Amino acid sequence: MRQRVAALITQQGRVLLHCAQGDPFWALPGGGIEPGETAAQALVRELQEELGQAVEPGALSCVVENFFLHADQLHHEIGLCLHASPLLDGPLAKGEGPYEGVEGGRGLVFAWFASDDLAHMDIRPTILRSYLRELLACGSRGVAHLVHREEPVPSIPATSPG
Repeated sequence: MRQRVAALITQQGRVLLHCAQGDPFWALPGGGIEPGETAAQALVRELQEELGQAVEPGALSCVVENFFLHADQLHHEIGLCLHASPLLDGPLAKGEGPYEGVEGGRGLVFAWFASDDLAHMDIRPTILRSYLRELLACGSRGVAHLVHREEPVPSIPATSPG
């Protein structure tokens, strides 16, 4: 199981997403949580590495359980989505962009999207599309628990101990 942290950065009714070079989809910026790191520490590190921007991590917005197939293997990823705010008075704080970044030598594009834009975008995990649209329209309503099963990931029945 992989643990991931993602930044929920909103400005002027828009949310910041990123797309890796060669990928057909967009996602919330973030990355893996390293051993010994808190989610907030990982978020600060990931955004600094990928975008060169300092952020202030905020409250937990949602937990995403993401079941998906990659290279014919079943993966289970736990994502912690934290609200975050840019610290510097730079382009990110002003809601400008798009921005270019890098992760592991792979180019990244960061851009702002309004709720209407999200309706027809390929966002992964896909369950985030409706969640982000509602968040932009209504604001945060406490911590949400979202479960996404990418088809054809089989649902494994629960078994009782014993």
